Amino acid sequence: MKLYGIPNCDTVRKARRWLSDHGIQAIFHDFRKDGVDENQLRAWITQVGWGALVNRRGATWRQLPDAVKHQVNNAQAAIALMRENPSVIKRPVLEANGVLQIGFDEPAYHALLKQA
Repeated sequence: MKLYGIPNCDTVRKARRWLSDHGIQAIFHDFRKDGVDENQLRAWITQVGWGALVNRRGATWRQLPDAVKHQVNNAQAAIALMRENPSVIKRPVLEANGVLQIGFDEPAYHALLKQA
């Protein structure tokens, strides 16, 4: 099991705390420190779609020039943006046995971990 995110993100902190409180160990992958692998992004996009991964509500997205935002209209453009600006990835991303949960949602975490 692996949790992807940025350590100073409040939602990532909630997810990490929840996993710890439930005795679940997950390897943490820091997008900023460890980078974002293009093949990993492609695999995730195959599973959940690029729109689910791009956080259009966050500060990073809001700070992008409109011209850049308008270019993010397909998987390849989304991958390029997420590799250049990892903080635009919706987080956390929890991967358990190849199944993804994007964002922290306690009932979804329970359901996912029952499958794992």
